[in-house]
Amino acid sequence: MSANNLAPIIIKRKKIVGGDAHHGGAWKVAYADFVTAMMAFFLLMWLLNATTESQRKGIADYFNPSIPLSRVSGGGDGSFGGDSVFTEKTLAQNGAGGSKTKPTAQRAARGQLGADARLDEAPPAEDAALAAVEAELMGHGGESMSSELDMRHVITRLSDEGLVVEVFDLEGEPLFDPMTHEPTQAMKDITALFATVFQLVTNKIAINGHVSSRPVVARDTRIWDTSTMRAQIVRGLLETGGLPAERIHRLTGYADRQLVATNPLAARNNRLEFILIRSDR
Repeated sequence: MSANNLAPIIIKRKKIVGGDAHHGGAWKVAYADFVTAMMAFFLLMWLLNATTESQRKGIADYFNPSIPLSRVSGGGDGSFGGDSVFTEKTLAQNGAGGSKTKPTAQRAARGQLGADARLDEAPPAEDAALAAVEAELMGHGGESMSSELDMRHVITRLSDEGLVVEVFDLEGEPLFDPMTHEPTQAMKDITALFATVFQLVTNKIAINGHVSSRPVVARDTRIWDTSTMRAQIVRGLLETGGLPAERIHRLTGYADRQLVATNPLAARNNRLEFILIRSDR
């Protein structure tokens, strides 16, 4: 037997490693965190742009109910302790929600202020009183044919400033004589009614005069004088009707700077606003 046949057999195992294999998945986690952070940032920017200051304060306090950092709050004591941060009529614990119709700091919700917390004002009671005045005014429209015709010139609305009672011209039915600027009988009757009904409350009263624009060819429009003069005239009519003079808080003539009709020459722009000012304004 040959000696070469006794040589040991050597088996060499070669491990082949591909050059295109991945080097771990850590980068995927980092990328997912980056995308999540960008989405959160986008949502934050959208919320900041889509909400009011009072709503943002209500949301912030809602998620921090036990830390009274701000008087404005929409939450109660504990998570989901309040009904809603945007509610207008439902009290959220001892807050009233981030109001969007009255978003002033004074009229927004109060958060958790302690056991002795209380509201320093009572807007629902004042709103009810102003609503009663509004109902009384509108209720006079059916008493007679003449009063029903007069009330076609009147609309009312509640605003942040108070109850706004607007009296305006109709086409062919002005409230002031275009030549002499004397109030018509309809204007006198309406003002006499206001003088009586406004005594149901004690709120201060503001009177704003507005007139329509005049043609460009007019040499002397005197729209500023006209709007102010009409406010002065109705002030006198209110006082003649029995309204105390100290109730008149402000007279303003706006000329044609705050038009309500698309056509600046429309009769609808000739109007007077009587505002029963809220006590906290």
